[in-house]
Amino acid sequence: MAFCGAALLISMAPGPSTVVIMRQSMLSGRRAGAAAMLGNEAGVLAWGVAAALGLSALLVASQVAYEVLRLAGAGVLVWFGARALWQARRRGGDGGGAVVEDAGDAGRGSLGRSFRLGLVTAAANPKAGVFAVSFLPQFVPEGAPVLGMLLVLSLLWVAIDVLWYLCVVWLVGSARRLMGRPAVRRRLEQVSGVVLVGLGVRLAAESR
Repeated sequence: MAFCGAALLISMAPGPSTVVIMRQSMLSGRRAGAAAMLGNEAGVLAWGVAAALGLSALLVASQVAYEVLRLAGAGVLVWFGARALWQARRRGGDGGGAVVEDAGDAGRGSLGRSFRLGLVTAAANPKAGVFAVSFLPQFVPEGAPVLGMLLVLSLLWVAIDVLWYLCVVWLVGSARRLMGRPAVRRRLEQVSGVVLVGLGVRLAAESR
């Protein structure tokens, strides 16, 4: 119960993954938001498995490995944000008329792209690896098999994440019906772009 409560609070804390999932839900619908969420959780599960196998401990032990992944993650966030700002500018150039969707924003292309956005966002976050290797072991009962218990906790962490983000996707998808005007969507692109760029810059500027 203590682990579930802590994991839920962590899931509710806003971050890059929240921004990406909300953006995809607002601009491309609930299915795209759910795809981004699944991609993000695949990345979270990968960090959990890495923690169970001891691989993410390298991020704690190696300053170079951490810095390389941190700067790569910052670059990814800035790229996502810049792309969102560019899309907002394109829509503005259309005079606020018909919405210009990203290439492949319909059908499988949109879902696949949303999944990749979520996956890359989670995978490029070194703090997730450090968090997994420092947080999960605290809840392994004394005498329990460490590897098996860490894998169970990782799956439970992902399940709690999924439940929270499904609520987020549903709420944002509902708001999308009320905020579907091109001018509003363009403004949302601008806001999400600025937030993502800001998160990337902050990640790049942070010390370990």
